[in-house]
Amino acid sequence: MTLIATNVLFILDVIGVLAFALTGLVEGVRKGADLVGVGFLAFVTAFGGGTLRDLLLDRRPFFWVENEFWLWLLIGIAILAPFVIRSRFIELTEKTVRWPDAVGLGAFSANGTLIALESGASVLVAALMGITTAAVGGIIRDLLVNQVPRAIVDHEFYIVIGLGGGLLISLLGAIGISLAWAAVVSAVLVTVIRMLAMTFGWKLPGFNKKNPAS
Repeated sequence: MTLIATNVLFILDVIGVLAFALTGLVEGVRKGADLVGVGFLAFVTAFGGGTLRDLLLDRRPFFWVENEFWLWLLIGIAILAPFVIRSRFIELTEKTVRWPDAVGLGAFSANGTLIALESGASVLVAALMGITTAAVGGIIRDLLVNQVPRAIVDHEFYIVIGLGGGLLISLLGAIGISLAWAAVVSAVLVTVIRMLAMTFGWKLPGFNKKNPAS
């Protein structure tokens, strides 16, 4: 792996961890969790997807085990952030979770795809590893706070956008752009498109529930 790729992965990791940890913290505070509960939600949201990716790619040790920096960073955030979040200057609404979640989607989908490609995975598998990295932590977070995961039911192109971003990295790489810079482009585009979908209400059609036959 080149030095540029290593630096890009680190930057995407930082952005993704911070963004998803923030969503876990906000959800914990919104649901009335104590400090430990808030910290645990931040942990599983930030690290859940990357841990599953590493399991599937048979990468050891896990990224947060190999670099203890991530744990100390998360501990610091978990201690300080709730006091800021609970201040009267921040309104705890669903949008407070969704905006940083969009940033995390862009960063982690690109990060996971790039890691998988550098590990020798195929284009499709790499894109799936990207969306696994980006979506699984949020799915676990939503399940722990007893709600249906947004990534599955909000119809706002969440998984589609992440998969598209992963495929874009391989496409850009095929035309001669370095995978590291392709990942940066993908992260930005995925974040912007996700935010546009949220702003303008772009949605995929859903299956209507039918009343069971009596």
